[in-house]
Amino acid sequence: MAHQSNLIADNIEQYLHEHENKDLLRFITCGSVDDGKSTLIGRMLHDSKMIFEDQLAAITQASKTSGTTGDAVDLALLVDGLQSEREQGITIDVAYRFFSTDKRKFIIADTPGHEQYTRNMATGASTASLAVILIDARYGVQTQTRRHSFIADLLGIQHLVIAVNKMDLVDFSEERFNEIKRDYQAFATNLDAPDIRFVPLSALTGDNVVNKSERTPWYFGPGYEGKTLIELLESVELSHDQNLSDLRLPVQYVNRPNLDFRGYCGTLAAGLLRPGQRVKALPSGKTSRVERIVTFDGDLSAAYPGQAITVTLEDEIDISRGDWLVQADAEVPISNAFTADIVWMHEDALTPGKLYDFKLATRDLSGEVRAIEYQVDVNTLEKHPAQSLELNAIARCEVELTASIPLEDYRASPGTGSFILIDRLTNVTVGAGMIRGVTSEREVSTSTDWAAFERDLNALVRKHFPHWEAKDIAKLF
Repeated sequence: MAHQSNLIADNIEQYLHEHENKDLLRFITCGSVDDGKSTLIGRMLHDSKMIFEDQLAAITQASKTSGTTGDAVDLALLVDGLQSEREQGITIDVAYRFFSTDKRKFIIADTPGHEQYTRNMATGASTASLAVILIDARYGVQTQTRRHSFIADLLGIQHLVIAVNKMDLVDFSEERFNEIKRDYQAFATNLDAPDIRFVPLSALTGDNVVNKSERTPWYFGPGYEGKTLIELLESVELSHDQNLSDLRLPVQYVNRPNLDFRGYCGTLAAGLLRPGQRVKALPSGKTSRVERIVTFDGDLSAAYPGQAITVTLEDEIDISRGDWLVQADAEVPISNAFTADIVWMHEDALTPGKLYDFKLATRDLSGEVRAIEYQVDVNTLEKHPAQSLELNAIARCEVELTASIPLEDYRASPGTGSFILIDRLTNVTVGAGMIRGVTSEREVSTSTDWAAFERDLNALVRKHFPHWEAKDIAKLF
């Protein structure tokens, strides 16, 4: 919901205009189990006056049966809505909440802390620009803290806010806060995140969440950030996060309503696009010049990352779904082989050599994981060999596709450098990956691919149709 403003009553059109033009910050809360992630979100919504009276009445009633805060209202119930979450007092699924302040709009993803829900945490982090990592002031940096920091860094999140929670249980000790800060900074040397902030708070009592706490006067002195959590979220600079230099427009649909119009539709993944700009289609390499940038609200003089647009070109060149539009002089590698970090999200293990469907940006094609270079222990960040990947495992893998396509490093352009793996028989998404490097093109052996497909289909049919005879199964091939 939106913040309260006098403009709503005085000038609703001006209010809507200001609200529409605020920038949006997507962030996640993560950390160890019982560090207070859901309580922190509830506190932010409550102290920012972002809760309706009926919502407050509902969680007040629910606190009597499912609360964990005694006689006080359990604000965690605002996001822990599943019955199993309330029974166990934990977060299982990713819960999203929207709110706004005078300066910015926010979408929060409350992610689970248990290791068995690593895939859920990775899902929530995939669209976030900032991560609020909670640390219990009593216990300091834990294995879950390192795991979630690693996953956030793996997914390219550049801004980390380390919220040292439950400071009320350590008497708001400055020494304890600085000890945790030093421990995390020592671990953070293994991360690529350039922006890490620290804030002491108590989600239960609201200290330094929205309002400044009188119990941490030292935090507002020299040598400290001196901002509440909401002030940090409002002031973090996001303009430099987007890649505005490398044009990347994956074509999602070719719009041909009549003989006089041919437009290429897609969401701009990176870079700036203007009419008159020379562009190149990949993988064909044909060049042309942008004629118009069309939207429902009219033509644009410039398009920015995240905008859904339709582009018309001055020349008739062959472009179809899955192709890219890039700068005319851009050097983008085209190959069918690359290395990637893969997060496995299914109970059936990833087996090298098995054929999967890959979805990269707007292109769908088949491929396989040829080899697993190493698996990362998400608790210690140690690397060790692996023959397969179990549920929630993360590994650096060698991938080979059945066709050559343009490829992009994930950190340069997340929109074109990420992909998902889909089981070809069940159509279930089983993994997600981030491209880390492009390798030389390899010759694809279609006979091996068809053999793997036949083997998998045979096993699936026998599992679900055990009464079928061999001659019936043979008719499928």
